[in-house]
Amino acid sequence: MIKEDNAYADDTDQNTMRDERMTGKASARSNRTVEENIAIFEGMITGTQVENCIRAKISIDNPNKATRDPVIYRCNHTPHNRTGTLWKAYPTYDFACPLVDSPEGVTHALRTTEFADRNPQYQWFIDCFNLRRVHIWDFARLDFKRTFLSKRKLTKLVDAGRVSGWDDPRMPTIRGVLRRGITIAALRDFILKQGPSRNVTLMDWPIFWNINKKEIDSIAPRHTAVDQQKTVIATIIKRGPEKAYTEERPRHNKNSTLGTKKVAYSRQLILDQEDAKLFKQDEEITLMAWGNAIVRKINRFSLDYRSPVIDIELELHLKGDVKKTEKKITWLSTEGQSLIPAELVDFDYLLTKDKLDEDDNWEDFLTEETEFWTAAFCDANLATCRMGDIIQLERKGYFRVDAPYKDGKAAVLFNIPIGKTGYLTSCLRLSHG
Repeated sequence: MIKEDNAYADDTDQNTMRDERMTGKASARSNRTVEENIAIFEGMITGTQVENCIRAKISIDNPNKATRDPVIYRCNHTPHNRTGTLWKAYPTYDFACPLVDSPEGVTHALRTTEFADRNPQYQWFIDCFNLRRVHIWDFARLDFKRTFLSKRKLTKLVDAGRVSGWDDPRMPTIRGVLRRGITIAALRDFILKQGPSRNVTLMDWPIFWNINKKEIDSIAPRHTAVDQQKTVIATIIKRGPEKAYTEERPRHNKNSTLGTKKVAYSRQLILDQEDAKLFKQDEEITLMAWGNAIVRKINRFSLDYRSPVIDIELELHLKGDVKKTEKKITWLSTEGQSLIPAELVDFDYLLTKDKLDEDDNWEDFLTEETEFWTAAFCDANLATCRMGDIIQLERKGYFRVDAPYKDGKAAVLFNIPIGKTGYLTSCLRLSHG
Protein backbone atom coordinates (compact mmCIF):
# COMPACT_ATOMS: atom_id res chain seq x y z
CA MET A 1 0.00 0.00 0.00
CA ILE A 2 2.77 2.41 0.88
CA LYS A 3 4.71 1.71 -2.32
CA GLU A 4 1.57 2.36 -4.35
CA ASP A 5 1.01 5.63 -2.46
CA ASN A 6 -2.17 4.32 -0.81
CA ALA A 7 -0.86 4.79 2.72
CA TYR A 8 1.46 7.13 4.61
CA ALA A 9 3.17 7.48 7.98
CA ASP A 10 1.85 10.14 10.33
CA ASP A 11 3.21 11.35 13.67
CA THR A 12 0.50 13.96 14.26
CA ASP A 13 -0.62 13.92 17.88
CA GLN A 14 -3.91 12.21 18.62
CA ASN A 15 -5.98 15.31 19.43
CA THR A 16 -4.84 17.19 16.33
CA MET A 17 -5.47 14.17 14.12
CA ARG A 18 -8.98 13.81 15.56
CA ASP A 19 -9.74 17.50 14.95
CA GLU A 20 -8.41 17.35 11.38
CA ARG A 21 -10.53 14.32 10.57
CA MET A 22 -13.62 16.01 11.99
CA THR A 23 -13.06 19.17 9.91
CA GLY A 24 -11.85 17.35 6.80
CA LYS A 25 -8.38 18.90 6.83
CA ALA A 26 -5.48 16.95 5.31
CA SER A 27 -2.57 16.03 7.55
CA ALA A 28 0.73 17.81 6.95
CA ARG A 29 2.30 14.34 6.68
CA SER A 30 0.05 13.09 3.88
CA ASN A 31 2.51 14.26 1.21
CA ARG A 32 5.53 12.38 2.54
CA THR A 33 7.45 10.52 -0.14
CA VAL A 34 7.05 6.80 -0.59
CA GLU A 35 10.69 6.29 0.44
CA GLU A 36 10.21 8.27 3.64
CA ASN A 37 7.02 6.37 4.51
CA ILE A 38 8.71 3.01 3.89
CA ALA A 39 11.62 3.96 6.15
CA ILE A 40 9.31 5.08 8.94
CA PHE A 41 7.21 1.91 8.62
CA GLU A 42 10.31 -0.24 8.94
CA GLY A 43 11.23 1.81 12.01
CA MET A 44 7.78 1.12 13.50
CA ILE A 45 8.30 -2.60 13.00
CA THR A 46 11.66 -2.52 14.81
CA GLY A 47 10.32 -0.19 17.51
CA THR A 48 12.28 2.99 16.74
CA GLN A 49 9.41 5.07 15.31
CA VAL A 50 6.91 4.70 18.13
CA GLU A 51 5.39 8.16 17.61
CA ASN A 52 4.17 7.24 14.12
CA CYS A 53 1.18 5.35 12.78
CA ILE A 54 0.21 4.34 9.23
CA ARG A 55 -2.93 5.88 7.68
CA ALA A 56 -4.78 4.72 4.59
CA LYS A 57 -4.98 7.40 1.90
CA ILE A 58 -8.71 7.08 1.11
CA SER A 59 -10.28 10.54 1.39
CA ILE A 60 -9.90 13.39 3.83
CA ASP A 61 -13.12 15.29 3.18
CA ASN A 62 -15.63 12.50 2.49
CA PRO A 63 -18.98 13.04 4.30
CA ASN A 64 -18.45 9.55 5.75
CA LYS A 65 -15.83 10.30 8.40
CA ALA A 66 -14.87 6.60 8.59
CA THR A 67 -13.12 7.00 5.24
CA ARG A 68 -11.12 10.09 6.22
CA ASP A 69 -7.68 8.48 6.10
CA PRO A 70 -8.23 5.99 8.93
CA VAL A 71 -5.32 4.62 10.96
CA ILE A 72 -4.51 1.09 9.81
CA TYR A 73 -1.27 0.30 11.67
CA ARG A 74 0.05 1.57 14.97
CA CYS A 75 2.84 0.85 17.45
CA ASN A 76 2.13 -1.21 20.51
CA HIS A 77 4.93 -2.47 22.75
CA THR A 78 2.68 -4.36 25.13
CA PRO A 79 3.88 -8.01 25.09
CA HIS A 80 1.52 -10.23 23.13
CA ASN A 81 0.11 -13.22 24.99
CA ARG A 82 1.39 -15.57 22.27
CA THR A 83 4.35 -13.92 20.53
CA GLY A 84 5.72 -11.81 23.38
CA THR A 85 7.72 -8.81 22.13
CA LEU A 86 8.40 -10.16 18.63
CA TRP A 87 6.17 -7.53 17.03
CA LYS A 88 6.30 -3.81 17.80
CA ALA A 89 3.42 -2.70 15.54
CA TYR A 90 0.02 -4.17 14.75
CA PRO A 91 -2.82 -3.68 12.24
CA THR A 92 -6.08 -2.16 13.42
CA TYR A 93 -9.28 -4.18 13.61
CA ASP A 94 -10.86 -2.43 10.62
CA PHE A 95 -7.79 -3.06 8.47
CA ALA A 96 -7.35 -6.69 9.48
CA CYS A 97 -10.97 -7.84 8.95
CA PRO A 98 -11.20 -7.61 5.13
CA LEU A 99 -7.65 -8.91 4.70
CA VAL A 100 -8.61 -12.00 6.70
CA ASP A 101 -12.18 -12.49 5.46
CA SER A 102 -11.50 -12.54 1.73
CA PRO A 103 -8.44 -14.87 1.58
CA GLU A 104 -10.05 -17.26 4.08
CA GLY A 105 -13.09 -17.72 1.86
CA VAL A 106 -15.71 -15.74 3.77
CA THR A 107 -18.65 -15.11 1.43
CA HIS A 108 -20.83 -13.03 3.78
CA ALA A 109 -19.42 -10.87 6.54
CA LEU A 110 -22.08 -10.56 9.24
CA ARG A 111 -21.63 -7.20 10.93
CA THR A 112 -23.83 -5.29 13.36
CA THR A 113 -25.27 -1.98 12.21
CA GLU A 114 -22.87 0.14 14.24
CA PHE A 115 -20.22 -0.81 11.66
CA ALA A 116 -22.35 0.36 8.73
CA ASP A 117 -20.36 3.60 8.28
CA ARG A 118 -17.22 1.51 7.98
CA ASN A 119 -18.51 -0.72 5.18
CA PRO A 120 -17.11 1.54 2.41
CA GLN A 121 -13.75 1.41 4.20
CA TYR A 122 -13.95 -2.40 4.27
CA GLN A 123 -14.61 -2.55 0.52
CA TRP A 124 -11.87 0.00 -0.22
CA PHE A 125 -9.29 -2.27 1.41
CA ILE A 126 -10.61 -5.23 -0.62
CA ASP A 127 -10.23 -3.26 -3.85
CA CYS A 128 -6.86 -1.85 -2.85
CA PHE A 129 -5.41 -5.38 -2.73
CA ASN A 130 -7.45 -6.69 -5.68
CA LEU A 131 -9.06 -9.30 -3.43
CA ARG A 132 -12.29 -11.19 -3.97
CA ARG A 133 -15.28 -9.15 -2.86
CA VAL A 134 -17.12 -10.10 0.33
CA HIS A 135 -20.81 -9.42 0.75
CA ILE A 136 -21.53 -7.49 3.95
CA TRP A 137 -24.73 -8.40 5.75
CA ASP A 138 -25.74 -5.83 8.37
CA PHE A 139 -27.95 -6.77 11.29
CA ALA A 140 -28.91 -5.04 14.52
CA ARG A 141 -27.33 -6.18 17.74
CA LEU A 142 -29.54 -7.79 20.33
CA ASP A 143 -29.88 -6.11 23.73
CA PHE A 144 -31.44 -7.54 26.87
CA LYS A 145 -33.26 -5.73 29.64
CA ARG A 146 -31.38 -5.14 32.89
CA THR A 147 -28.03 -6.26 31.55
CA PHE A 148 -25.34 -5.15 29.13
CA LEU A 149 -23.34 -6.97 26.47
CA SER A 150 -20.34 -4.63 26.31
CA LYS A 151 -17.16 -6.70 26.72
CA ARG A 152 -15.46 -3.69 28.31
CA LYS A 153 -18.11 -3.40 31.03
CA LEU A 154 -18.32 -7.14 31.54
CA THR A 155 -14.53 -7.27 31.93
CA LYS A 156 -14.80 -4.72 34.74
CA LEU A 157 -17.33 -6.92 36.52
CA VAL A 158 -14.98 -9.90 36.25
CA ASP A 159 -11.91 -7.90 37.33
CA ALA A 160 -13.78 -6.36 40.28
CA GLY A 161 -14.96 -9.77 41.49
CA ARG A 162 -18.65 -8.91 41.11
CA VAL A 163 -18.96 -12.18 39.20
CA SER A 164 -16.82 -15.33 39.36
CA GLY A 165 -15.68 -15.22 35.74
CA TRP A 166 -16.83 -15.22 32.12
CA ASP A 167 -18.84 -18.39 32.72
CA ASP A 168 -20.63 -16.98 35.75
CA PRO A 169 -24.36 -17.82 35.36
CA ARG A 170 -25.22 -14.12 35.73
CA MET A 171 -23.11 -13.23 32.69
CA PRO A 172 -24.83 -12.73 29.29
CA THR A 173 -22.16 -14.83 27.60
CA ILE A 174 -22.60 -18.16 25.84
CA ARG A 175 -20.62 -19.85 28.61
CA GLY A 176 -22.66 -18.03 31.23
CA VAL A 177 -26.12 -18.97 29.96
CA LEU A 178 -24.99 -22.55 29.28
CA ARG A 179 -23.85 -22.84 32.88
CA ARG A 180 -27.15 -21.36 34.02
CA GLY A 181 -28.97 -24.13 32.18
CA ILE A 182 -29.81 -23.08 28.62
CA THR A 183 -29.64 -25.94 26.14
CA ILE A 184 -27.91 -25.79 22.77
CA ALA A 185 -31.22 -26.61 21.08
CA ALA A 186 -33.01 -23.73 22.85
CA LEU A 187 -30.17 -21.32 22.10
CA ARG A 188 -30.23 -22.25 18.42
CA ASP A 189 -34.02 -21.91 18.31
CA PHE A 190 -33.86 -18.48 19.93
CA ILE A 191 -31.26 -17.21 17.45
CA LEU A 192 -33.23 -18.46 14.45
CA LYS A 193 -36.41 -16.81 15.71
CA GLN A 194 -34.67 -13.41 15.92
CA GLY A 195 -33.61 -13.42 12.26
CA PRO A 196 -31.19 -10.95 10.63
CA SER A 197 -33.25 -7.87 11.51
CA ARG A 198 -31.83 -4.35 11.21
CA ASN A 199 -34.14 -3.13 13.97
CA VAL A 200 -32.53 -2.75 17.38
CA THR A 201 -34.35 -5.05 19.79
CA LEU A 202 -34.51 -4.82 23.57
CA MET A 203 -35.28 -8.40 24.52
CA ASP A 204 -36.90 -9.52 27.75
CA TRP A 205 -35.12 -12.43 29.45
CA PRO A 206 -38.35 -14.39 30.14
CA ILE A 207 -38.83 -14.84 26.37
CA PHE A 208 -35.33 -16.30 26.15
CA TRP A 209 -35.84 -18.70 29.04
CA ASN A 210 -39.35 -19.72 28.04
CA ILE A 211 -37.94 -21.26 24.84
CA ASN A 212 -35.58 -23.27 27.03
CA LYS A 213 -38.41 -24.49 29.27
CA LYS A 214 -40.08 -26.08 26.26
CA GLU A 215 -36.87 -28.01 25.60
CA ILE A 216 -36.17 -29.25 29.12
CA ASP A 217 -39.63 -29.95 30.52
CA SER A 218 -39.96 -33.35 28.88
CA ILE A 219 -36.39 -34.49 29.60
CA ALA A 220 -35.80 -33.25 33.16
CA PRO A 221 -36.11 -36.05 35.77
CA ARG A 222 -38.28 -35.13 38.75
CA HIS A 223 -36.80 -34.86 42.25
CA THR A 224 -37.94 -33.51 45.60
CA ALA A 225 -36.33 -30.95 47.92
CA VAL A 226 -37.22 -29.41 51.28
CA ASP A 227 -35.73 -26.21 52.69
CA GLN A 228 -33.29 -27.17 55.48
CA GLN A 229 -33.80 -23.99 57.50
CA LYS A 230 -37.61 -24.10 57.33
CA THR A 231 -38.33 -27.78 57.81
CA VAL A 232 -41.55 -28.95 59.44
CA ILE A 233 -41.76 -32.46 60.87
CA ALA A 234 -44.88 -34.40 59.90
CA THR A 235 -45.84 -37.60 61.73
CA ILE A 236 -48.43 -39.98 60.33
CA ILE A 237 -50.42 -41.07 63.36
CA LYS A 238 -53.01 -43.26 61.65
CA ARG A 239 -52.98 -45.68 58.72
CA GLY A 240 -49.31 -45.11 58.06
CA PRO A 241 -46.82 -47.85 57.18
CA GLU A 242 -45.55 -49.96 60.06
CA LYS A 243 -42.00 -49.52 58.84
CA ALA A 244 -40.19 -47.61 56.12
CA TYR A 245 -40.17 -49.03 52.61
CA THR A 246 -39.35 -47.92 49.07
CA GLU A 247 -41.13 -48.21 45.74
CA GLU A 248 -39.96 -47.79 42.16
CA ARG A 249 -41.58 -44.74 40.59
CA PRO A 250 -41.06 -43.07 37.18
CA ARG A 251 -38.42 -40.36 37.09
CA HIS A 252 -40.82 -38.50 34.81
CA ASN A 253 -44.51 -39.38 34.63
CA LYS A 254 -44.72 -38.52 30.93
CA ASN A 255 -41.35 -39.83 29.75
CA SER A 256 -40.75 -43.48 30.53
CA THR A 257 -37.39 -43.45 28.73
CA LEU A 258 -35.90 -41.68 31.75
CA GLY A 259 -36.35 -44.81 33.86
CA THR A 260 -37.37 -45.14 37.47
CA LYS A 261 -36.32 -43.89 40.90
CA LYS A 262 -36.77 -45.13 44.43
CA VAL A 263 -39.29 -43.25 46.58
CA ALA A 264 -39.13 -43.84 50.36
CA TYR A 265 -42.29 -44.01 52.51
CA SER A 266 -42.53 -43.97 56.31
CA ARG A 267 -44.41 -42.42 59.22
CA GLN A 268 -41.79 -39.66 59.60
CA LEU A 269 -41.80 -36.94 56.93
CA ILE A 270 -40.49 -33.43 56.49
CA LEU A 271 -42.33 -30.63 54.66
CA ASP A 272 -41.64 -27.02 53.73
CA GLN A 273 -42.72 -24.36 56.22
CA GLU A 274 -44.27 -22.41 53.34
CA ASP A 275 -46.72 -25.25 52.84
CA ALA A 276 -47.37 -26.21 56.47
CA LYS A 277 -48.21 -22.66 57.62
CA LEU A 278 -51.19 -22.65 55.22
CA PHE A 279 -52.74 -25.85 56.58
CA LYS A 280 -56.01 -25.78 58.46
CA GLN A 281 -57.18 -28.12 61.17
CA ASP A 282 -58.79 -31.27 59.68
CA GLU A 283 -58.06 -30.12 56.14
CA GLU A 284 -57.53 -32.83 53.56
CA ILE A 285 -54.34 -32.39 51.54
CA THR A 286 -52.51 -34.46 48.92
CA LEU A 287 -49.04 -35.86 49.53
CA MET A 288 -47.73 -35.99 45.97
CA ALA A 289 -46.75 -39.45 44.70
CA TRP A 290 -48.55 -41.04 47.68
CA GLY A 291 -52.14 -39.95 48.25
CA ASN A 292 -54.38 -37.86 50.50
CA ALA A 293 -53.93 -37.17 54.21
CA ILE A 294 -55.93 -35.26 56.79
CA VAL A 295 -54.23 -32.67 59.02
CA ARG A 296 -55.18 -33.71 62.54
CA LYS A 297 -52.90 -31.50 64.61
CA ILE A 298 -50.81 -28.35 64.03
CA ASN A 299 -48.26 -27.24 66.62
CA ARG A 300 -47.08 -23.63 66.24
CA PHE A 301 -44.55 -21.50 68.11
CA SER A 302 -47.44 -19.41 69.47
CA LEU A 303 -51.23 -19.29 69.39
CA ASP A 304 -51.11 -16.80 66.54
CA TYR A 305 -52.26 -18.57 63.36
CA ARG A 306 -49.50 -16.71 61.48
CA SER A 307 -46.83 -18.16 63.72
CA PRO A 308 -44.38 -20.67 62.17
CA VAL A 309 -45.33 -24.34 62.43
CA ILE A 310 -43.17 -26.65 64.54
CA ASP A 311 -44.70 -29.98 63.59
CA ILE A 312 -47.94 -31.53 62.41
CA GLU A 313 -49.78 -34.83 62.69
CA LEU A 314 -51.40 -36.48 59.68
CA GLU A 315 -53.88 -39.26 59.11
CA LEU A 316 -53.52 -41.03 55.79
CA HIS A 317 -56.64 -41.13 53.63
CA LEU A 318 -55.42 -42.87 50.49
CA LYS A 319 -58.95 -43.44 49.23
CA GLY A 320 -59.49 -39.69 49.06
CA ASP A 321 -59.90 -37.95 45.70
CA VAL A 322 -56.67 -36.10 44.84
CA LYS A 323 -58.59 -33.94 42.36
CA LYS A 324 -60.68 -32.40 45.16
CA THR A 325 -57.85 -31.20 47.39
CA GLU A 326 -56.64 -27.63 47.19
CA LYS A 327 -53.07 -28.28 48.33
CA LYS A 328 -50.69 -30.70 46.60
CA ILE A 329 -47.62 -31.03 48.83
CA THR A 330 -44.08 -32.27 48.22
CA TRP A 331 -42.49 -34.16 51.07
CA LEU A 332 -39.55 -36.38 52.00
CA SER A 333 -39.38 -39.41 54.21
CA THR A 334 -36.64 -39.19 56.82
CA GLU A 335 -36.53 -42.98 57.05
CA GLY A 336 -35.77 -45.55 54.38
CA GLN A 337 -33.33 -43.30 52.51
CA SER A 338 -30.31 -41.08 53.03
CA LEU A 339 -31.30 -37.48 52.36
CA ILE A 340 -28.87 -35.61 50.13
CA PRO A 341 -27.80 -32.07 51.13
CA ALA A 342 -27.90 -29.51 48.34
CA GLU A 343 -27.40 -25.80 47.85
CA LEU A 344 -30.07 -24.22 45.66
CA VAL A 345 -28.68 -21.11 44.00
CA ASP A 346 -30.74 -18.37 42.38
CA PHE A 347 -29.62 -15.15 40.70
CA ASP A 348 -30.95 -11.66 40.08
CA TYR A 349 -30.35 -9.32 37.12
CA LEU A 350 -27.04 -7.46 36.89
CA LEU A 351 -28.75 -4.07 36.56
CA THR A 352 -31.60 -2.37 38.41
CA LYS A 353 -32.81 -0.51 35.31
CA ASP A 354 -34.30 -2.02 32.14
CA LYS A 355 -32.35 0.17 29.70
CA LEU A 356 -29.58 2.60 30.49
CA ASP A 357 -29.71 6.08 28.98
CA GLU A 358 -26.75 7.67 27.22
CA ASP A 359 -25.82 9.82 30.23
CA ASP A 360 -26.25 7.02 32.80
CA ASN A 361 -23.20 5.78 34.67
CA TRP A 362 -23.75 2.03 34.47
CA GLU A 363 -21.88 1.42 37.72
CA ASP A 364 -24.59 3.39 39.56
CA PHE A 365 -27.20 0.85 38.44
CA LEU A 366 -25.51 -2.40 39.43
CA THR A 367 -27.75 -4.65 41.52
CA GLU A 368 -26.21 -4.85 44.96
CA GLU A 369 -27.08 -8.50 45.72
CA THR A 370 -27.45 -10.88 42.81
CA GLU A 371 -26.72 -14.34 44.25
CA PHE A 372 -28.88 -16.25 46.73
CA TRP A 373 -28.13 -19.62 48.34
CA THR A 374 -30.64 -21.87 50.08
CA ALA A 375 -29.70 -25.10 51.88
CA ALA A 376 -32.04 -28.00 51.13
CA PHE A 377 -32.52 -31.72 51.69
CA CYS A 378 -33.15 -33.75 48.52
CA ASP A 379 -34.27 -37.30 47.89
CA ALA A 380 -31.61 -40.02 47.75
CA ASN A 381 -31.81 -40.28 43.95
CA LEU A 382 -29.99 -36.94 43.63
CA ALA A 383 -26.77 -38.76 44.56
CA THR A 384 -26.61 -40.22 41.05
CA CYS A 385 -26.86 -36.87 39.26
CA ARG A 386 -23.78 -35.65 37.41
CA MET A 387 -22.45 -32.20 36.67
CA GLY A 388 -24.43 -30.57 33.89
CA ASP A 389 -27.57 -32.65 34.43
CA ILE A 390 -30.83 -30.71 34.23
CA ILE A 391 -33.52 -31.75 36.70
CA GLN A 392 -36.77 -30.48 38.12
CA LEU A 393 -37.30 -30.10 41.84
CA GLU A 394 -41.05 -30.46 41.97
CA ARG A 395 -42.84 -27.21 42.84
CA LYS A 396 -39.51 -25.41 43.07
CA GLY A 397 -38.44 -25.23 39.46
CA TYR A 398 -35.77 -26.49 37.08
CA PHE A 399 -32.13 -26.74 38.08
CA ARG A 400 -28.78 -27.48 36.50
CA VAL A 401 -26.31 -29.53 38.56
CA ASP A 402 -23.24 -27.30 38.78
CA ALA A 403 -21.50 -29.55 41.32
CA PRO A 404 -22.76 -33.08 42.10
CA TYR A 405 -23.05 -34.56 45.57
CA LYS A 406 -19.75 -36.21 46.47
CA ASP A 407 -18.12 -37.50 49.67
CA GLY A 408 -20.73 -35.85 51.87
CA LYS A 409 -20.32 -32.44 50.24
CA ALA A 410 -23.58 -30.81 49.27
CA ALA A 411 -24.59 -30.70 45.62
CA VAL A 412 -24.83 -27.24 44.05
CA LEU A 413 -27.90 -26.68 41.89
CA PHE A 414 -28.38 -23.54 39.77
CA ASN A 415 -31.97 -22.46 39.32
CA ILE A 416 -33.02 -22.22 35.65
CA PRO A 417 -35.56 -19.45 34.95
CA ILE A 418 -38.71 -20.63 33.22
CA GLY A 419 -39.78 -17.35 31.65
CA LYS A 420 -43.11 -16.64 33.33
CA THR A 421 -41.73 -14.78 36.32
CA GLY A 422 -38.43 -13.52 34.93
CA TYR A 423 -35.10 -14.33 36.49
CA LEU A 424 -36.12 -15.00 40.07
CA THR A 425 -38.31 -18.05 40.47
CA SER A 426 -39.70 -20.16 43.27
CA CYS A 427 -36.38 -20.96 44.93
CA LEU A 428 -35.68 -17.31 45.73
CA ARG A 429 -39.26 -16.45 46.62
CA LEU A 430 -39.51 -19.30 49.09
CA SER A 431 -36.25 -18.44 50.82
CA HIS A 432 -36.25 -14.67 50.71
CA GLY A 433 -39.87 -13.74 50.04
